[in-house]
Amino acid sequence: MSVAQAGQMLERARFAAAAYAEYDQAAVTRIVEAVADAGHRNAERFAAAAVAETQMGVVEHKIVKNRACSRGIVDFYRDQDYVTPRVDTARKIVEIPRPAGVVLALCPTTNPVATVYFKVILALMTRNAVVVAPHPRARQCSADAARLLAEAAVAAGAPDGIVAVIDEPTLPLIEAMMSDERTDVIVATGGTGVVRAAYSSGNPALGVGPGNVPVFVDATADIDAAARRIVESKAFDNSVLCTNESVLIAEESIAGKLTSALTRHGAHVLDADATQRLREYMFPDGSLNTEVVGRDAAWIAERIGLRVTPKTKVLIAPFTDLIGEEVLTHEKLSPVLGMTTVADAPRGIRAARAVVRIAGAGHSAAIHSENASVITEFAANVPVLRVSVNVGNSTGSSGLETNLAPSMTIGTGFVGRSSIGENLQPENLMNWTRIAYNADAGVTMPSFAGLSPWRSPTDEVPAYPRASNDTSGAAPAAPVSRPNAFRRAADPGIEALRAELRAMVAEELAQLIKR
Repeated sequence: MSVAQAGQMLERARFAAAAYAEYDQAAVTRIVEAVADAGHRNAERFAAAAVAETQMGVVEHKIVKNRACSRGIVDFYRDQDYVTPRVDTARKIVEIPRPAGVVLALCPTTNPVATVYFKVILALMTRNAVVVAPHPRARQCSADAARLLAEAAVAAGAPDGIVAVIDEPTLPLIEAMMSDERTDVIVATGGTGVVRAAYSSGNPALGVGPGNVPVFVDATADIDAAARRIVESKAFDNSVLCTNESVLIAEESIAGKLTSALTRHGAHVLDADATQRLREYMFPDGSLNTEVVGRDAAWIAERIGLRVTPKTKVLIAPFTDLIGEEVLTHEKLSPVLGMTTVADAPRGIRAARAVVRIAGAGHSAAIHSENASVITEFAANVPVLRVSVNVGNSTGSSGLETNLAPSMTIGTGFVGRSSIGENLQPENLMNWTRIAYNADAGVTMPSFAGLSPWRSPTDEVPAYPRASNDTSGAAPAAPVSRPNAFRRAADPGIEALRAELRAMVAEELAQLIKR
């Protein structure tokens, strides 16, 4: 795809967004439900395709994420309305939702299909068009998933072009689309370089920072439950979620018991020699060897000359110094967990704070404890914006096993140099126009109940207009008619539109003559 063709894709998305912005809540719900159902039905297929293409993760776990980011997202936001105006009679304010327009969705190689599902559905919930930009290493599965969702949306009544995908992503192409004025907002999920490029594009961007999750187990914790949850979380999809635990901090009084429980639940604790070989392999020049990302524990163990049983889920590498020079304090994106011990809870909190200061500011942390005071101190002092308690952090901070907003895009807020601090959710892809009446009690506000500027679509979708200088020879596309589907309301007749334009031109000329 050339830059010119990419511009045409954005132009088509802009046209679709303008049409879709006039759909009412019933029509939007119908489209979103159809897209979520299509994604859910194909969760297994795309999970297998993603693992085959990227060589990362676990099929069964990707199925869980694909389901959570299709029907799960719709069920979570089922009672929310991002289309109908909101009326606050007490404050005398009416809020009218305003979609962003065209969303450029940058998707990662680690969670490709789940992120495509997630961003497309959030965009459609808020009446936006979305252009999916896959990671080159996950191009095929991401593009196939996006096309499936696009077909489901159009079949349910959305304008053609409401979901588009870049089949052959390249860096120059993505950079051009990020800086194009027809891109209204960029949603960037990926490495630090991708996010910084989005913020530097000149267009509004919602980006996230890297994770590096400390998990603290204090003396009051249910040790067996904590060990089981940590191992399951660390093994979930081979740790490709940025919310996976990175450094385990244990109070000395329970460290031995915790280590035994971790081993019982599928972890293998490395000795000093194996830990050093692991450092040299995983961080050969001080930076993460991307070869390990999303690989399973046995595969990594084999690379360092270590034999483990096929049931081994996680490798645990003990270390002592919580400093940046210790590579085991950095994010690993694999089922390898650094582990250190501390004398007491206050030191455990300081250790978690040190991990996040090395990397992962604003992201996530986890704690296993029954002491509310320790949990409060932990959350207040570790500079992150979400803290999971007594749950695996992979699925905890991402909202899959907690009541946080389920998300594949985790905001890190100001401390993490991100524009959002919460898990990305529909509200982030729209603004509200506020009608504000005089606060004086003597000035009344009429009833706005039941009023809406949006319309219920009929059975005709407006065709994308061809340029007047298009000499390809093909006839202009006719409006698409699909019985029994929700459609955008028919526009006023062409003659009426022309008459309105003539009146506007005449008025403008009259004003010029007066001057």
